[in-house]
Amino acid sequence: MLSLLFISLFLLILFTLLFKFLTADGDFTLMSKKHVKREEIEDKVVWITGASRGIGEKLAIQLARLGAKLILSARNEAELERVRKQLVGKHAPDEVKILPLDLASGEDLLKVAVEEAESFFPGAGVDYMIHNAAYERPKSKALEVTEESLKATFNVNVLGTIDTITGTFYAEAGEGSFCCGKTPAPGQAVYSASKYALNGYFHTLRSEFCQKGIKVTVVCPGPIETSNGYGATASEKKASSEKRVSSERCAELTIIAASCALKEVWISYQPVLAVMYLVQYMPTVGYWLMDKIGGKRVEAAAKKGDTYSLSLLFGKNKAA
Repeated sequence: MLSLLFISLFLLILFTLLFKFLTADGDFTLMSKKHVKREEIEDKVVWITGASRGIGEKLAIQLARLGAKLILSARNEAELERVRKQLVGKHAPDEVKILPLDLASGEDLLKVAVEEAESFFPGAGVDYMIHNAAYERPKSKALEVTEESLKATFNVNVLGTIDTITGTFYAEAGEGSFCCGKTPAPGQAVYSASKYALNGYFHTLRSEFCQKGIKVTVVCPGPIETSNGYGATASEKKASSEKRVSSERCAELTIIAASCALKEVWISYQPVLAVMYLVQYMPTVGYWLMDKIGGKRVEAAAKKGDTYSLSLLFGKNKAA
């Protein structure tokens, strides 16, 4: 009788964990953190790149509500002003600073931007740097990528991002949050390469500076709904069956991760989250799985179909 009770309890725990895994939109460590540590955000200076739309805009909205002092950057100043006007919070919208920024503008101009960001809130510097800006071209085969696309992607995603944290600025920053890649993405070879580069860079940066109190959180998102009026048309959204985490939820989880000083977090629904676990802990199986779907995913992307469907593994592509 006692053994039956233990078996029943074990099965209950097992099914509970399985249910949580299947319905989660983040990894186990991230899901264990239920709330933002507001005391780590309120009155802190947060600089967000790519803040004019998508995840960056949602980050600005949520951080403003939490009482952060914000610096918003992107190339489009008019869009940044639009974002600022809708912000509500202890320091918003009047104290929100706008800093137009092109990450491909080169080291010298980025250094000037960094110095300006440091000067916005005298005596405060920058507490959090959230690198959300990214350059991404439509999906294509790895060998079809042009040199122009290669350079444009790395100039923004890698070189521009790194340039903003070198020099005296980063010595003063207390936190950082960076969006990076974790698994291969067939059809996005160069984009994946740029995110892998950031992953390696920021994990190394953390290990070099952690004794000085500088914390780095690497955020690895899977498919996120980021259009927010941009990108996909209404008909394309309706035709696609891809299950994506909303921009609002991604921003919320990113802030939780940063405020809790987590080192790396994964944000995604299934089946992508399961693939991330496999690639991390069972790479032979994970990469075998990627090899099985790689070519099919590129074909599905060309037809504007579902590039995250299990049908890529078990059946034919379902194109729109």
